[in-house]
Amino acid sequence: MQTIDKYNFSGKKAIIRVDFNVPLNKQTFEVTDDTRIRGALPTINKVLSDGGSAILMSHLGRPDGKVQEKFSMKHIIAAVEKNLGKKIIFAGDCMGEEAKKITASMKPGDVVLLDNLRFYEEEEGKPYHLGENPTDDEKKAGKAKVKESQKAFVKQLASYADCYVNDAFGTAHRAHASTALIAEYFPNDSMFGFLIESELKAMDKVLQAAEKPFTAIMGGAKVSDKILIIENLLDRVDNLIIGGGMTYTFIKAQGGNIGKSICEADKLDLALDILKKAKEKGVKVYIPTDAVNADAFDANANTNISKTNETPEGWMGLDIADETIKTFSNVIENSKTILWNGPMGVFEMDKFAKGTTSVAHAIASATEKGAFSLIGGGDSVAAINKNKLADKVSYVSTGGGAMLEYMEGKVLPGIKAIRG
Repeated sequence: MQTIDKYNFSGKKAIIRVDFNVPLNKQTFEVTDDTRIRGALPTINKVLSDGGSAILMSHLGRPDGKVQEKFSMKHIIAAVEKNLGKKIIFAGDCMGEEAKKITASMKPGDVVLLDNLRFYEEEEGKPYHLGENPTDDEKKAGKAKVKESQKAFVKQLASYADCYVNDAFGTAHRAHASTALIAEYFPNDSMFGFLIESELKAMDKVLQAAEKPFTAIMGGAKVSDKILIIENLLDRVDNLIIGGGMTYTFIKAQGGNIGKSICEADKLDLALDILKKAKEKGVKVYIPTDAVNADAFDANANTNISKTNETPEGWMGLDIADETIKTFSNVIENSKTILWNGPMGVFEMDKFAKGTTSVAHAIASATEKGAFSLIGGGDSVAAINKNKLADKVSYVSTGGGAMLEYMEGKVLPGIKAIRG
């Protein structure tokens, strides 16, 4: 397997799958958060400094295989040029004669940005429209058609370049043309970019070489969203901290009163099963003991504090309270490896942000004392950024879904395509 640091791009055109699926201002279509663009810079700069040229391809939003102006990559040109410090050439399509012509005439140092890959159904391998109640033969023929069209799509993308670099970790869990199929056309010249390499290194460190005590902090609304990662981690962690809305599925499963707090009533047995398995494996599980309750899901709601298993009727728990914050912070600050995925409450509302903020600061404090901390999942990353702590933790993952699936022990198509 090639590695980007040892590969020489001199005189070569590299087609790079980046993740430029960035948020845009709805009125002016300007980039509002350029984190993902900045994340791709080391890879692009390596290609250029070697004397190569870079063809950047990405998706933006969900145009569902149709050209839609609001999802055009042209909106991000200014942000890419600002970060890269040089002009880029925009190909107003990722297919067609214009893209062929532009990429064929590239010189060393040039950077070309192709338009949105998802303007073509072939990128996602969307099934052909078969109408209602298709027969098995029609389904089979439809799949074959999709495969054939994907092959033609990816073949043209590959024809632009001499080598392929996948640096889009956020889409590595998708079996898409530009992540899982294109590497086949570069059997000796495909590799990960620096961003994916650093993601894999951070996750492998947590999964395979975690220093003890190892604490996993799982937040968010649903147990069902986190069950696979929790089960995979039970063989590895010393402490499991539960927070967020899923708290109340565990509380109700143990016979507590949860008022009108969010709860997955069909997952009570699952919650008890997790607690049983954790006990058998010697994992300490920490569930919130007190909470900030609200009488409505509203930033201006009335609040009170109660034990989590004594939530008053008509009230819902929206954040952890001081006793729990103290317990969680103590566990975190005495850990050597920390994985955080999911908030402790509705942190988007300032009134219910204290728990999540406190956990973020405890992780930063533990990191300062030598712990390795990995933050993943959109809300946890947002909380770290909101509290300006990104440089105070060890690693902030760029791929929520991809990181979750990797941590669940799944094989990611975009990783397998290169790793084999």
